[in-house]
Amino acid sequence: MTFRCLIGFSVVSLLAVAPLSAQTAAASEAAAAPKAAPKPGPIPRGADGHPDLTGIWSNATRTPFERPAVFAGKPALSDDEARVWEARETQRWEEGSTIDGGRPVTIQGGAYNVLFYDNGSGLARFDGQKRTSMVVDPPDGHIPPVLPEAGSRARRRDIIPGDYHSLSNDTRCLVGNTPAVPMTPALYNNNYEIVQSADSIVLVLEMIHDARIIHMNTKHVPSDVRQWFGDSIGHWEGDTLVVETTNFTDKTRYRGSSMDLKVTERFRMINDRTIEYRATMEDPSTWAKPWSIELPFNSVPGPLYEYACHEGNYAMVDILAGSVK
Repeated sequence: MTFRCLIGFSVVSLLAVAPLSAQTAAASEAAAAPKAAPKPGPIPRGADGHPDLTGIWSNATRTPFERPAVFAGKPALSDDEARVWEARETQRWEEGSTIDGGRPVTIQGGAYNVLFYDNGSGLARFDGQKRTSMVVDPPDGHIPPVLPEAGSRARRRDIIPGDYHSLSNDTRCLVGNTPAVPMTPALYNNNYEIVQSADSIVLVLEMIHDARIIHMNTKHVPSDVRQWFGDSIGHWEGDTLVVETTNFTDKTRYRGSSMDLKVTERFRMINDRTIEYRATMEDPSTWAKPWSIELPFNSVPGPLYEYACHEGNYAMVDILAGSVK
């Protein structure tokens, strides 16, 4: 009797455990399955009715700055074409090789590898299209030629042994190699925090935690007042934030620009998760004509952490120590 009871109890126990195990496995599979991204919501607005850009955003992308020869005459790709190129680009980064249309795999002589890179996984989608270059004007996707008299400004300065002044601003951790204006991505640290009020907007860059203040609906400071990030003045044109930046110094030249550079940026929020960004550069003493870039900024989770550049700036110490031996 006791033996029969034990057998019955065991069978019942096994039957009870089996469904429980199946439920556990099903729950594990459901947890492991990727969750669908939430659908974009309406544009958030401030008390003044204008779009509220406050949040943390990223413009990380694999889109080349200028259009590669392989995409000549083709400003955008279909989704299928984009997937093919993106797969090849991912393979190139993983293998450390180079392919037509790609960007350099290593920077600073190979001091950084793919572990440090954070430049997205695909081409940027702008206005519904997968773009083949950030430069959209001129239509060929290339920056206008630099004028002969501006050629020397576009070249990096020669390093003078023992003189830290001859080192670049990013090597010295003064400002990042990602410019504060225009806002273009680099290989890593492509996040931004925007804090908005009615009379000013602050753009905080992850790269060297630079900050730029946009003053709304006012005039530029006098022409003899020069700032590293220029003087940014904004206004609204409908739902588009338009920012004009002038009054640069000769210390932060963008692609060899002069102090007369003028950058006009347009921030157009299309939903609560995406900002379409356009910047136009004008400098008659550097380029023969104005040129423009476009790329999206996508909402990302926070917080934005401090990038303490100098805490690990061994390059500066090594360069100076090596130069005096």
